Amino acid sequence: MGRTVVVGVTVSVAVTACAVAALVVGERVRGRKKWKKVMNVLRELEEGCDTRVERLKQVVDAMAVEMHAGLASEGGSKLKMLLTFVDNLPSGTERGTYYALHLGGTNFRVLRVHLDGQRSSISEHEVERQPIPPHLMTSTSEELFDFIASSLKEFIAKEGDGSKPDRRELGFTFSFPVKQMSVSSGILIKWTKGFSIVNMVGRDVAACLQDALTRKGIDVRVAALVNDTVGTLALGHYRDADTVAAIIIGTGTNACYLERIDSIIKCQGLLTASGRMVVNMEWGNFWSSHLPRTVYDIDLDAESPNPNDQGFEKMISGMYLGDIVRRVILRMSLDSDLFGPISPKLSVPFILRTPLMAVMHEDDSPDLREVARILKDIFEIQDIPLKARKIVVKVCDVVTRRAARLAAAGIVGILKKIGRDGSGGITGGRSRSDMKMKRTVVAIEGGLYSSYALFREYLHEALGEILGEDIAKHVILKVTEDGSGIGTALLAASYSS
Repeated sequence: MGRTVVVGVTVSVAVTACAVAALVVGERVRGRKKWKKVMNVLRELEEGCDTRVERLKQVVDAMAVEMHAGLASEGGSKLKMLLTFVDNLPSGTERGTYYALHLGGTNFRVLRVHLDGQRSSISEHEVERQPIPPHLMTSTSEELFDFIASSLKEFIAKEGDGSKPDRRELGFTFSFPVKQMSVSSGILIKWTKGFSIVNMVGRDVAACLQDALTRKGIDVRVAALVNDTVGTLALGHYRDADTVAAIIIGTGTNACYLERIDSIIKCQGLLTASGRMVVNMEWGNFWSSHLPRTVYDIDLDAESPNPNDQGFEKMISGMYLGDIVRRVILRMSLDSDLFGPISPKLSVPFILRTPLMAVMHEDDSPDLREVARILKDIFEIQDIPLKARKIVVKVCDVVTRRAARLAAAGIVGILKKIGRDGSGGITGGRSRSDMKMKRTVVAIEGGLYSSYALFREYLHEALGEILGEDIAKHVILKVTEDGSGIGTALLAASYSS
């Protein structure tokens, strides 16, 4: 009897142990399957974002071809290649006091810049910011510009050095779509950023400002109307005469460069004293079949307010990188429970801003505590295991690396178009290292480049791979801050009466 009981207990324990073992094995199998699904998503992302140097060189060639097409005819390319009529960049000999006004959104800035005739030296500058009252964003052009003119009048009244020039010169940065008519005039195409002043569309924005200045009794001439990219080039050229292009890589992205006037076929007969003109590429709209596009890019584009527009910008600028990462994390969450129950916050577009994505990417703590904090604060995802945090960092890395390397390819595309990539005129078996390369400076503005170390590192790495180190060492990228302010004041000096 006792032996029977012992055998029964032994069998029962064995059955229980087998059941527990089966549960453990089952959990491990399910865990491996879920992990495999996550890794499949990551592998697909890496393959979709492939930017091997061969592909980047195809993007370079496509950029140069589209630039040619955009210069040949209006509408000939996705690149607008807009004429700026700026042919006289600051030389460093400018002297005097000049003003700049930057209207770029719900705020505007006024600046005063003092120049002493020394290249790369700006003796002094002052800045004031003013919010635009919301009602003026939808009122009339007269009310808006009268408000701006009054603010400028108060700013000018604070001149403290006792000098009162007979006539002041102003550069106007107007960050809305404009068709430039001359260096100091341009027609507003449409409003963006919450503005909707109907009676201004189709009118010369510089003339609207000039009329308001006259009404307020301010003796100031609008000497230059520019966008912020052109201002960045002006400031870069003022500091370094070898500057031939300017790139903005921040929330949005754009580029401009100095082009020979005889290469601008769509304006045959137009002459400039320098034989050159700054061309505003509007390169955010660049597109090529060689760009590595993923399902996340396709979905983001389809759900955006401007589908089939700004394709390049949506792959490389700060406005979009964080949201691409969010979409990948959401897909991983749907395919597995690696991040626990699916958080509704993962479905909110643009909830993950790129600066926070950069913090996760650059988290070097052993337990990736910043990654855990941001996932908790933004997505309300709790208790994320370390291996899941590592996956998030990897996703950030893949998305950022692609963006930076594509930006590098765009820069080389510009250099190729103007013969500064080391490939021009090579005959008879001469190697690129045998060529005499000109020192070439590209001015860069924008937080994505200046504040995001890994983005900057990947961009520089790609430049070296595409150009080759012998050529790349002649290409200098210089951080240039406040082209939309100081750079525009310098253009006012260049075009002063």
